Amino acid sequence: MRIVSLVPSLTELVCALGLGEQLVGRTGFCVHPRDFVRRIPKVGGTKTVKLEAVRALKPTHVILNIDENRKETADALAQFVPHLVVTHPLGPLDNLALFRQFGAAFDRACEAESLCARFEEAYAAVRAEAFPARNVLYLIWQDPWMTVSPDTYISRTLALFGMHTLPAAVQERYLRLSDLHVQGVDVVLLSTEPYRFGERHRKEVEALSGRPTHLVDGEMTSWYGPRAIAGLGYLKDFAARVAGVS
Repeated sequence: MRIVSLVPSLTELVCALGLGEQLVGRTGFCVHPRDFVRRIPKVGGTKTVKLEAVRALKPTHVILNIDENRKETADALAQFVPHLVVTHPLGPLDNLALFRQFGAAFDRACEAESLCARFEEAYAAVRAEAFPARNVLYLIWQDPWMTVSPDTYISRTLALFGMHTLPAAVQERYLRLSDLHVQGVDVVLLSTEPYRFGERHRKEVEALSGRPTHLVDGEMTSWYGPRAIAGLGYLKDFAARVAGVS
């Protein structure tokens, strides 16, 4: 097999399943596992895939995601790639189906079931606890401000920890805001990706919004695959910190 991954979190999953040596291409955003992927050729970004660079790698499989990659990219790849592995997790529990999809596609069923067992253990530990309900504004971009709707993997993950994203009723899954709408918001969360929010931004947004504002590791809220297992533990601790200072 010769695998090209166009999804950062799934590049990490490929390696976790013991398929690193079959990985021949990745996007510039595929940065984990860091020491390993730096030697894998890049083929552009998730939405700016260099098709000829992919073609030159002669992949047998290309991994895509409905949210992260463009349909026209998938259509073009289908003309010369034997197998497209298309994914679309919409909530934390979809990781189980994702692991098994990869286990079947790449003949790694045992490794996939091991990841399922780890995820189920971490998920059960979260479900065994009670978290206070909070309305949060989760920001992923600045200029313009952008947030996520409840119909996203991020929102469904946060909801496990009592953090419910606003606005609650919107059609767009990724929403542009004309300004910071904080009515009904208890806490503002600034994701560290895709925008690189930092401490300076946190202070500015807290002053602007008048709401407690926290930086949150975007990989732990938005990445599926093996990082989602670590994310459950991270967010369990994060929710406790937010409860203590908000």
